[in-house]
Order: sequence, then structure tokens, then C-alpha cells
Amino acid sequence: MEEINSKIDVLSSKYIENYASMKKIILKLESYFELSKTEGTKEKIKRARKRNKLSAREKIHLLLDKNKPSIELMSLAGLKHEGGFGAGGTTVVVLGYVSGFLCLINANVSTRKAGAIDYATSLKNLRLSQIASENKLLTINLVESGGANLPDQDRVFNNYGKFFMEMSQRSKDGVPSISVVFGNATAGGAYVPGMSDYTIMQKNNAKVFLAGPPLVKMATNEDANDEELGGALMHSSISGVSDFLAEDEKHALEIARDLVSKISSNKTKQTEYEKDALMPRFVEDEILGVIPSNLKKSFDIRELIMRFIDGSEFSEFKENYGKTMLCCWAKINGYPVGIIANNGVIFIESARKATHFIQLANKSNTPLLFIHNTTGFMVGKKHEQNGMINSGSQLIHAVAGSTVPHISLQIGNSYGAGNYAMCGRSFNPRFLFSYPNSKSGVMGADQLAGVMEIVKRRSAQSLNKEIDEKLLQEEKKKLADEADKKASVWHTTSEVWDDGVIDPRDTRKYLSLCLAAVYKSEIKGTNSFGIFRM
Repeated sequence: MEEINSKIDVLSSKYIENYASMKKIILKLESYFELSKTEGTKEKIKRARKRNKLSAREKIHLLLDKNKPSIELMSLAGLKHEGGFGAGGTTVVVLGYVSGFLCLINANVSTRKAGAIDYATSLKNLRLSQIASENKLLTINLVESGGANLPDQDRVFNNYGKFFMEMSQRSKDGVPSISVVFGNATAGGAYVPGMSDYTIMQKNNAKVFLAGPPLVKMATNEDANDEELGGALMHSSISGVSDFLAEDEKHALEIARDLVSKISSNKTKQTEYEKDALMPRFVEDEILGVIPSNLKKSFDIRELIMRFIDGSEFSEFKENYGKTMLCCWAKINGYPVGIIANNGVIFIESARKATHFIQLANKSNTPLLFIHNTTGFMVGKKHEQNGMINSGSQLIHAVAGSTVPHISLQIGNSYGAGNYAMCGRSFNPRFLFSYPNSKSGVMGADQLAGVMEIVKRRSAQSLNKEIDEKLLQEEKKKLADEADKKASVWHTTSEVWDDGVIDPRDTRKYLSLCLAAVYKSEIKGTNSFGIFRM
């Protein structure tokens, strides 16, 4: 192999400062992860243990292949929601291998608010459905839920319905869902096993009904117990809602694993690609010292890329043109990928280069990875007169029209139309992850507050009014603080603008599994794009 050199000096003060800063942010991330892993109060967990019940994550652990990687998605959904059920809501979503097949697992956290669906959980379920549908992933639902959280019904209702509609659509398209019911599945919760292609119920514990005994009594004056209305034995022998009857939780999970091995016909092309994978030549831990502690400082994006791609090798496209945008071909865990990465503000040349590269990726049917670190498109008289709008619009057309799978990784700033051009959430990437230092929004907090100050000064001048300088500066600071809070990754991940905030050292692991998912199906590019204005 030819020598590949890094310009990063791990003994430099800049590297040490960056490393310490990122490590501090990661400690905050890990504390939030701990919150999301707390599956209810101690009393409820203790009660579940007495009934020999496993936690949601323990069930997932038993379901997953032990020698294969897995990743949790949307761990911090609802993190900042006032009145919500806490970080992660009431479901755990994992992408991983079951009996050799890549699957999505959706496990209700029954020890947290009885697994009821709050607003954040409904957003998480919607995103789960989209990921499953786009990547044709078999979904396994580990069910124990009281249905919609009634105080949230106005925000949950339509999201819940969309979840069921997409389950039906996947079934129609030959992408099955399996439900394993471990306890109560009431009202909307009952439709998850009801809408699944295959349903497994645990004897004596699973209770699946549209209305429980009290509501039935009130509505029809009929007396019935839990077993008569929705017991696992009844559904397995009388109603037919259950396809398999399990003796206990572990038996139910064993049936699910066996079922996956029998019904799955669309394996990932794992042996074809991953057998030739090479590890990066630089250690992943160094990523922490590569990313600047100050997002306003630029750095060479190549230094990051070399630490998660195969062999640290890439073929750069138009290396000496449009230098604030890096475009290259590489492999991640054996999977070919085109990478478009910001190296600063997007200039006209940068936009043109990325547009050209997207067309080439579609010609060669190659997925694209977008790495965000930009404040947006370059502004100013010279750039406007030279056609920045046209060039930027060409890039946005290319991203919107591209039909190869897109994956996005936000590692720093991702503002304004720069976010759109780099395939932000609104442009539907197959997967989107964020580093814990990243920020996104219309514009940076300082710029937003500064713009509003100028607007107010001009307005006062036009009306011939005096400015209260103290009040203006107080308002400016308040606006900047609020904008910074809403641009924070903790706010955006809480709203499910990404599929998870990740430790930068796990970048290769996350991207590898995402590429395994997108390579499950045929990748087909397009020659058809919107009008490229000249």
C-alpha cells in the first residue's frame, strides 16, 4: 500500500484542546443516554422483575445475533419535551441482525408509563416506519403498550394512523412485520399485532383487545374478563389474531428468531462487500481531536474522512476546484460510497462541483454520504452578481432529484440553504446522524440577533424614533440565546430532526450498518433533474 499521511499532530495544543472539548460534550451525551436507558421508576422495574419480565433492551439483546453489530436509533427523542415521557419516549428502536438478516426492532418500554405513546414516541414511530419502508427492512415489534397517551391525543392521533398505514403498505410490498406480544396491548396497541404479517403471543401474559373489561361493561353492559376478551390462548385458538403461542418471553423471542430465518429472502450483500473491507489506517479515537472546539474555525475535512473509510483511501474529484467542497469516492466496510463534504462556506465553484458529482453518482448507481459543516452559501455583491443563486439552486435541484440513497452526517454547523443543499432532514436522507457539537437552523444565533438589531435600528430611523440602547441589547442577547438553544443538537434530536446523536468514534459503525441497509435493495440512479439555471 502507498503511504497515506495525516497532518494532525496529536501532541499539538490545538489537538489537545479539541480533544478535551469534544470529550466534555460526549460526557453530556452519555449522561443523556443514561436517562434514555432508565426504563421507568425503580418500583415499576422491581414489579416487572417479580413477574419474571425482561426489560425492552434485554428482549432486544436476546433477539439480536451476538456476533453482529447493531445501533440504537433516536435514543433522545423527546429529550427536551415539557410534559413528555422523557428521553427516548416509550420505545427502543434498534437496527441490527436477527438470524443473519438486517432488521429494525421496535420494543415498547412497558415499565415507563405502561408503554403508552406520547408525542415524541409517535414521531419516533413515524420515522421508524419511513426507514423500514425506504430500506425494505423487516420490522419486529416487541409489543406491550396501553396505546395512545390520551392527553397527547391531538398530536398523536394522525401519527399513529400513519404508522398503521405504512405497516400495511410494507406488507403489500412484501416487506413483513412481526409482532411479539408480551403483555397488555390495548386500543391502538392492539392494531400493531392486528396489522402485522405474523403475530406471536405469550401465554397467560398477552392481552390484546380494543376495549378492556371496564369499557366493554360500560359500552355494552357485558361482563367479560381479560382472557375472554383478549387472552393469548383465546386469540391462538378462537379469534385467530395470534399465529404462534409462546410459553414465556424467551420462548417468544426464539420463535421470532426462527421465523425471521424462515421468511426472509432478501439478505444483505454482506459477503459480496464486507469480505473485502479494510480498516482505516488511523485510530477512530483521533476524531475527537480533529473536530475544532470552536465551530467558527475551519479544518481539513479529509482528516475526519480518513479515520472512518476503508484503508483511509479515497479518490478525490476536482481536487483543485471549488475547494470548500470535498467530493470523493471511497468505501466504508467494503460498501462503495460517494462522499460530499463541506470544507467551509459553499461558493459558486463548490456548488457546481457537488452538482456534477451527484450526477456522476446517479450514473454509477452509488449511494451518497453528505457531511455537513457549513454556514451556508456565500453572500455579497460579487457572489450575487456572479450567480450564486443559480449555482446554489442547481445543487439543491441535484440533491432533490437524485434517486440513489443519501446518508447525512452533521459534524458541525448546518445552516440555512446550506443544510438543504447537503441533504438535511427536509430532503429525506435514508439516515441522518449528528455529532454532539453540531448545530442547525436558519442561521447562526449571532447572525440572527445581529440582523434583527439592524432591522430595528432602520425601522426606528425611518420613524424618526430614539433607540433605547439598553433595551435593544437586552433583546438582542435574549434572541441570540433562544436561537442558540433551538439550534442546539439537544433540541433538534429531541424533535427527531436526526436519527440519533452519536459519539464521533462510532462513525464507521453507524455508517457501515446504514450502507448495509441501503445495499439490501437495487440502487438505481436517475438522469432526470429539475431545471439547472445557467
